[in-house]
Amino acid sequence: MPYVEDRVVHDADAHVMETPEWIEAYASEAVQRYALDHFDIGDISATLAEIEKSRTLHADPEYRAAAPSELMLRKNWRATGSFLPADRVLALDEMGFASQLVFPTVFNTMLEEIEHGDDPQMTYELASAANRAHVDFCSVDERLLGVAYIPLQTFEGARAAAEEALNHGAKALLIPNRMPKHHATSHVGFDPVWALAQEARVPVLMHVATPDLVMPPQHRNNGLPPEPDFHGGGENFRSVSYMAISSAPVQALSLLIFDGVLERFPNLKIGVIELGAVWLPGFMRQLESAFDAFERHEQRLQNLSIRPSEYVRRQVRVTPYPTEPTGWIIEQAGPEVAMFSSDFPHVEGGRNPLRRFDNEVGSLPADVQDRFFRANFEDMWR
Repeated sequence: MPYVEDRVVHDADAHVMETPEWIEAYASEAVQRYALDHFDIGDISATLAEIEKSRTLHADPEYRAAAPSELMLRKNWRATGSFLPADRVLALDEMGFASQLVFPTVFNTMLEEIEHGDDPQMTYELASAANRAHVDFCSVDERLLGVAYIPLQTFEGARAAAEEALNHGAKALLIPNRMPKHHATSHVGFDPVWALAQEARVPVLMHVATPDLVMPPQHRNNGLPPEPDFHGGGENFRSVSYMAISSAPVQALSLLIFDGVLERFPNLKIGVIELGAVWLPGFMRQLESAFDAFERHEQRLQNLSIRPSEYVRRQVRVTPYPTEPTGWIIEQAGPEVAMFSSDFPHVEGGRNPLRRFDNEVGSLPADVQDRFFRANFEDMWR
């Protein structure tokens, strides 16, 4: 019996779990060497041991036979379909989602870190290899919508990366959720990227990366014993990181709205994924306050044809965490914005995200629930 069987549900946040050889067939020796040197999720020796253990498990007939009953319980590399393409099709059949928006895990963080360095050539060569490997993984089933990472390190590099990714079959473009090193996310030099996405009718997305990209690492130097994260270790989010997680998307969305990107590209859709949503109603209200306070003095605000919060409802889609008050978010922000996500196969998604979200939105009208589970996701591709 599939996990979802009584309705159409799209999953706006799912992942692959890359292995060390992930880009071997797509990258030069120099790029492969860089990727291996920066293949870093916590304790690298423990990570590599876990990957090898997972390979052994996925080849074991008993482990495979138990997969349907443990589908949402197995996490990371141990999850069915986390790194084996054929198994991902089986997992999707068991989950019952109409589609999954599939993000990288290791390369999301690796690319967001390298693009704040000083070697654009390596950045874009790594992005090209990782994107082609990722899209090819997802090509085994049309329900798997592969995301391509587009570094915003240089204007021409971003345009070329977006064009290559779309030509290779990417179904969405992923940009860093924090601001580029030398310019604004909204710089007019990126207009060719937004134009390509709008013409191809694919969304531009932001997704959470590592905690140190959300909040400087010195916040952990508080003189107290370290707190465990979701995984029981030290590489993921904690309460203080969560409190700062909205800072990057708030900055990026403010720029995209006030600097007129969403005005110039009215059919461009923006997805804010795994960055929470409880901040959204207050952000929309703050947009309105800023507009009213500064519109008289700023030409860019006078150039906007609709109110700033209307751009959010028209063009921005956001995934709440299953621990957030999703019903309240929808009531405050409007029914057009929020989307369901499982975060499969990451630990943070929990063992039963469908039940948790059902409990949150079950009292809302049926058409609003359908928007959350289906229609808002479909709207990103118009």
